[in-house]
Amino acid sequence: MTESLPVTSVWLTCQQPARDQRRGRYVPQTSSHPGKMLPHLAAHAISAYTALGDLVFDPMCGSGTTLVEAMHAGRHAIGIDIEPRFTALAEANVGLAAEHGATGAAQVISGDATGLLDLVPASAVGRVALLLTSPPYGRGTHGLVKTTASGVRKRDHHYGDRESGNLAYGGWSRLLDGFTQILASSHRLLRPGGTVVITSRPVRRQRDDLIDLPGELLTAARSAGLTPVERCAAMLAAVRDGQIVHRASMFGLMAVRRARADGIPVHLVAHEDVLVLRRE
Repeated sequence: MTESLPVTSVWLTCQQPARDQRRGRYVPQTSSHPGKMLPHLAAHAISAYTALGDLVFDPMCGSGTTLVEAMHAGRHAIGIDIEPRFTALAEANVGLAAEHGATGAAQVISGDATGLLDLVPASAVGRVALLLTSPPYGRGTHGLVKTTASGVRKRDHHYGDRESGNLAYGGWSRLLDGFTQILASSHRLLRPGGTVVITSRPVRRQRDDLIDLPGELLTAARSAGLTPVERCAAMLAAVRDGQIVHRASMFGLMAVRRARADGIPVHLVAHEDVLVLRRE
């Protein structure tokens, strides 16, 4: 049975559409990554749990959102990703942040984060103030769509090569085992009192199979020696005059319509769960 924590705060991290949060701040090719973290979500976490000059770490950095927002906030960052095309994208975004005058610095590393202690510089051990990440999940809800003469087509919804070892393609048991291993190794990187922030949402795998992924990740984090502190909700929709204004993509809308047509009473996703934990 998975564990749970009450929600203690709501982060208004999507008052602007995601594309506007990234426009000009990230290279255009960033849209090709299937599971990007909202820049305002990353910026909020970095502001809340770190100070100027602190070190931020993302073991699955994707297109580099955590790194870019850390740099703009005057923090330093290290990111790892198993897909070389995404580390190249992260490097391009880091380079753009430097061109824009960001005062922090970031390092991008290609490799499998389950062996992260063999990848990160020894100087990082015991210095990380914040680990901020999201696991590679939700392939059924990620991606972009384009309307063509022959219908609607989906693109940019794959993380990469299925044979590369990416946890996105190993099934839920391997995803959770690998993520637990990453958190256990990251424990050595965290300074005493260092914070871990994990974003995720429940995932519907089949018609009647709703997986409490945040609860599963909370259990994994506890087993890695981390102490839960908060559970927050980061908005994926805007709030206007007390009303929710959805930011769902065309694909998200279509997925909900198909599910309802099949008799599944789903709704548009309006937030991500944010687990906040600490190294004692």
